[in-house]
Amino acid sequence: MVDHLAFSDENAERIAAVESFFGGSGKPLAEYGRVLVGEGRLLKLCRRSPQPKMFFLFNDILVYGSIIFHGRWYKNQHIIPLEDIVVEDLEDSLDMKNQWLIRTPRKSFYVSAASPNEKQEWLKHIQECRAKHLVKSGRAPNNNFAATWIPDRASAICMRCSDKFSVTHRRHHCRQCGFVVCSSCSKGRFVIRDISPKPVRVCVLCFQALQAKHKWTHTVDKNWSDEDELSIPMYESSSEEDSDERYEDHRPTQWMQSQNHIENSSWSSYIR
Repeated sequence: MVDHLAFSDENAERIAAVESFFGGSGKPLAEYGRVLVGEGRLLKLCRRSPQPKMFFLFNDILVYGSIIFHGRWYKNQHIIPLEDIVVEDLEDSLDMKNQWLIRTPRKSFYVSAASPNEKQEWLKHIQECRAKHLVKSGRAPNNNFAATWIPDRASAICMRCSDKFSVTHRRHHCRQCGFVVCSSCSKGRFVIRDISPKPVRVCVLCFQALQAKHKWTHTVDKNWSDEDELSIPMYESSSEEDSDERYEDHRPTQWMQSQNHIENSSWSSYIR
């Protein structure tokens, strides 16, 4: 079905529509043989709370972004090759129902769907598209995944020294282990290639372990500030992750279907 849709007008129109949703801030998505498999609104667990994001699954990539106006305008586009993705089914938590984990080399994060059925459809389609993509492209799957960040509210104390956080004693995240730590316990900076070519914040224990593993010393600059990290890719900055996105009307995920199966519409509950 995916191969049959690759060169159809309906597929080209759908991909062009997704490009237009991100405007000039997004990257071109139309490529030879690329198919838009499905799209849907999911909740993504961010630093402070779950936030609605719009996800688009293609036969070779997963794209998502923040919702400005549903169905019309999105921002903060993220593109992840399917060979860099592994999904893990999870039990419900207090914060997230119908959740699962998406692991990637740059960042790993929790998402949830509106229903158990929608969750299973997402898991099935991602896994199927990834498996077919690996076979067709001949690419090797990536097995090096970033740590999942622990949400800010999950810990009132530094997870290294146990000091309490406050307005002046702020929370930070170690890019290596994902722990919530204070600035004193995360003075080290280390280059983690999958995350950034520049040194990123790591906690004291991870810094020591990385030094021992790579057999070289990386300078610890005690004057590092938050401003020094603005150009470093993060889990997503707080302003983007925790913006006031409140879109209550949930539309079920839509999966691409050939016009041979449904007249006047190229979307259905799933691909047949």
